[in-house]
Amino acid sequence: HVQLVESGGGSVRAGGSLRLSCAASGLGVSSNNMAWFRQAPGQEREGVAVIYKGTTTASYDDSVKGRFTISRDNAKNELYLQMNNLKPWDAAVYYCAAGFRYSASGSALDARRWNYWGQGTQVTVS
Repeated sequence: HVQLVESGGGSVRAGGSLRLSCAASGLGVSSNNMAWFRQAPGQEREGVAVIYKGTTTASYDDSVKGRFTISRDNAKNELYLQMNNLKPWDAAVYYCAAGFRYSASGSALDARRWNYWGQGTQVTVS
């Protein structure tokens, strides 16, 4: 049974930083592709960052490149998203994702390619 539990969200001023965490159980973060997505009210869920299994290689949406960093702690089995220089449009519910569908086509930042989701953590930027 896969479980993903996000934490670390909150309210910050524009230009501030937050670090999101995702505690995983039922799978290893080191041996699976892992990702962060976000969803603002009335918007579709959009991919933010992906980190590929067994590597430190990551992909980012253009809107967060240079500001956000995805990483993981294999010993703790946790995934992180360090968010710096936050903008008002970064405000959303942030979700951790796992269970990448290799058989599907399209970008790794497409939500349809992921099977498992956490409950989300709210990020507010004023």
